[in-house]
Amino acid sequence: MEKVFDEEVAMIRDTARRFVRSRLVPLEAGIDAADDVDADVLARLRAEAVALGLYGFNLPKALGGPGLGVAAKLAILEEVCFTSVPLTEVIGHLPLSLGYFNREQRERMLPGILTGKKLVTYALTEPGAGSDLSGIRTRSRKVSDGWVIDGAKQFISHAETADHILVLALTDAQAALKRRLTTFIVHRNNPGIVGMTRYRKMGWRGYHLNGFSLENCVVPESDVLGEAGGGFLAMIESINHDRIFSACRSLGLAQRGHEMACNYARERSAFGAKLAEHQAIQFMVADNDVEIEAARLLIHRAAALVDADDPTARIATSRAKLYASEMGCRVSDRVLQIFGGMGYMCELPIERFYRDARAFRIGEGTSEMQRIQIARHALAGR
Repeated sequence: MEKVFDEEVAMIRDTARRFVRSRLVPLEAGIDAADDVDADVLARLRAEAVALGLYGFNLPKALGGPGLGVAAKLAILEEVCFTSVPLTEVIGHLPLSLGYFNREQRERMLPGILTGKKLVTYALTEPGAGSDLSGIRTRSRKVSDGWVIDGAKQFISHAETADHILVLALTDAQAALKRRLTTFIVHRNNPGIVGMTRYRKMGWRGYHLNGFSLENCVVPESDVLGEAGGGFLAMIESINHDRIFSACRSLGLAQRGHEMACNYARERSAFGAKLAEHQAIQFMVADNDVEIEAARLLIHRAAALVDADDPTARIATSRAKLYASEMGCRVSDRVLQIFGGMGYMCELPIERFYRDARAFRIGEGTSEMQRIQIARHALAGR
């Protein structure tokens, strides 16, 4: 049975690898140079991922997903994260907050989401509140025909192109955090969404991060996700999975750069010998090798605990995300150093790896926030 299972995972990995390297990688340079990507191109790629059975791979069967085991999900993640950040999106790593859809919402929205024809994103971050959800100031108030939301969100992935935006808003300022917030399904064509902007970024070019305001944004009762006051639980449903995804993105970037650096070191000569024969280069290669493997083991351990619904999974994902994101920066720096001047030029993707790696120490919970959580856990003696 184990051999059959391993063969199935290998087939899934091979499918993902062929799709990523033949259909996505060739588009990277053009997207990075333009800092944009054609929506029709992404739609076609999502349709291909759906046809291959890859889209929404992280969802359980209860939500219409494939219900894959942890080994298969990690295989797909590792292959998908070989490509650039904007292109990883076409594989459909969907928010598990969708599990809070009621029956009517599932019937109304899930078919479009599962086929990649309708896009969904979530909006937590605000000008005064990032990782600290207690700082959220976007407010919602109950009215006779639903709710009215007012506030502002920033750094929201693909808000300009999403069909549904899951907005976290304050509904009861006096309640405990777990009962203070509500998640609303706000449709992109809602006239209460105003001032949509797109941020220019150091890296992740082609990946749209948006800011917008909500002004007298009316949302019907039928578009409350879960129950009023249950927004905190609805949003953190995805947090462990998103941190693993972020860690895998750092791992994929580092692994790709490392492999390129090893190949280059074997080919390039300096001072009468191949770079690979110089001890200074060997030390950098060895450090990269060890750090990548350490990150991979932390990620696999965290994913196994999440899959088992183990209570220590939260800290395990913090460890994996913290180490992998900082490892990605260190490895990218060494890789660029091995390539020298050519690594700094835009003809190679090395400088993109260097730019892209930096953001992973911020998104999905900053390194500082992860350290605080890990330290509290350790000091509590658990």
